[in-house]
Amino acid sequence: MSPARKPRNAPLSLRATWDLRWPERQLLLWCLLCMLLGFLMLLVAGYAEGRAFHPLDSLPVVIYAVSLVLMHLTLVAARFQGDQILLSSLAFLMGFGMLAQYRMGSLDAADLTDPGLYLFPAGVLLMLAICVALMRGRYERLAGGLWIWAGASLALVAGLLILGERYRGAVYGAGLVTPTELLKVMVVLFLASFIARHAKRLGNWGKGLPKPPVRDLMPLAGFWLALTGLLLVQRDLGMFIILSLTMLLMLVAGTGRRAYLVLGALAATGLGYLVLALFAHGQNRIKAWLSPFQDPTGNSWQILQGLSGMYSGGLWGEGFGQGNPEYTPIAQSDFIYAVIGEELGFVGCSLLVVFFLVFFSRGLGIADQTRSPFGRLLCVGLTSVLATQTFLNLGGVTKFIPLTGITLPFISHGGSSLITGFISLGLMLAVSEGVPPKPRARPTAAGTKRPKPDAPPSPASSRRGRGRRSKARPTEEPEETSR
Repeated sequence: MSPARKPRNAPLSLRATWDLRWPERQLLLWCLLCMLLGFLMLLVAGYAEGRAFHPLDSLPVVIYAVSLVLMHLTLVAARFQGDQILLSSLAFLMGFGMLAQYRMGSLDAADLTDPGLYLFPAGVLLMLAICVALMRGRYERLAGGLWIWAGASLALVAGLLILGERYRGAVYGAGLVTPTELLKVMVVLFLASFIARHAKRLGNWGKGLPKPPVRDLMPLAGFWLALTGLLLVQRDLGMFIILSLTMLLMLVAGTGRRAYLVLGALAATGLGYLVLALFAHGQNRIKAWLSPFQDPTGNSWQILQGLSGMYSGGLWGEGFGQGNPEYTPIAQSDFIYAVIGEELGFVGCSLLVVFFLVFFSRGLGIADQTRSPFGRLLCVGLTSVLATQTFLNLGGVTKFIPLTGITLPFISHGGSSLITGFISLGLMLAVSEGVPPKPRARPTAAGTKRPKPDAPPSPASSRRGRGRRSKARPTEEPEETSR
């Protein structure tokens, strides 16, 4: 008898998992070498300006290297069999973000009490904890908290409006923390649970003239109207755009109905006119986007300074650490892409965009490969959130679209956004590991499946079988009976 074949996603040995994740080790090593090269560029630029090297200056690179080793060894010890390219692209973006923040002075290596030094490793630990806790299909349990995620989302925004403080047009928590970043995960969990549970009815648009299933959409519409009202009162237009577009993409992915995009475009047009009519903040941003030179020292100051910085960078840039980010407003957060364009040029910006595209393609690839409807929608939603956030930031800095005040994922300074990104990655990695297959039937001694017990024959089959001679040969001779 041949040995039983190990099913897919069955736990492997440590040695087998170590060999399986060999490509990941190579990619992580290349990421570390790239970050070392960038760190050396910063040291050379500082030495040219007369700054002396201090041993603590190498602390960010040491923290990054330890984070990569911890990330890889933890997944090997957990016998994780999920996606490796997604994790490697995250490692590059995370390292690039650490270097960018170190360049901008947001990470003070000389101050060991600076919380910014430990923000990235804390995010890595949180991502690993979520991934290990929810892998092997355990993420499916999150689908049971359908209305819990909805209630928590509304309570979070309402609580921030009551207890938060307004600064620069938005509402923040204590210490200028933005707890509403967690909406990017909680709302996606609610949408994935709702659409996966009602996918068939939500996709039933009838025959002939298409008409959306209004009755089945009412619970979702009620939640969305409540969330939209709270976000508009908070003036968080960027979050509203991200979550609305994500909802439309998840509806299309879950039902296969592209008409939801048309319906969403019509609703967005009407709501956009309403928002512009009620909020002067949005009107000023539109005017600054269309005619930035009419108010170069006011509302258009950020756009013009960012564009001039990227223009001075040219093709190759002025060199990492040799630019003038002090002339760019909010350089460490909203406009960090302009600083990258100034110091690394068009080539550096293109390289960063390529890694973002690889990252998003892997997220959609995981969604395409998973067998779970909830897991597929979860990956589509989380990838859509991060992709929309990236597009809004890059488009606003390059004047392709109006500014929204959205940060660049894993690159910009912002603890809440960074931690939310790591939570999303932990969920996506757990989904990439797949669901273990159902146990197969236990083989018998002859190597065949144990036969199922015969069902009692129906009356119709009994009547059809009367008077017919069986063609099957008996396996044993019948016993003689006495007459």
